[in-house]
Amino acid sequence: MHVIGRINLTVLRLAGFEPLTDEVVITDPQIQHIKENHPNVYERYKGYLSHILAEPDIIVEANKPNSAVLLKSFFEDETHFQLILRLKIEDDPDESKNSVITFWKIESKRYRRILRTKKILYKQV
Repeated sequence: MHVIGRINLTVLRLAGFEPLTDEVVITDPQIQHIKENHPNVYERYKGYLSHILAEPDIIVEANKPNSAVLLKSFFEDETHFQLILRLKIEDDPDESKNSVITFWKIESKRYRRILRTKKILYKQV
């Protein structure tokens, strides 16, 4: 388990979540999942993770409970990222942490489709 950053609790609460901690981890199996399903993304962009977690541009509703989809764009090189985050809540075991489920770079077309089709819970102003 690797600590990779901290979420902005205020932003997550504005999106309707009540996480118990701001620390975020990623496990070795999740890193392996990202490497297998999104080749070169983890190696190339892992340095972006802490910034995405701390300052997401948009949070949309996820398909699973207690999870959030964080979107972030970096305009200098026109890259967009999607990160699925599982949040630690009150009912979780003590050893649970906020954790990255998956992370990948997405194309502009997909980014716009997410904004059109998913419920937006938070948008940075």
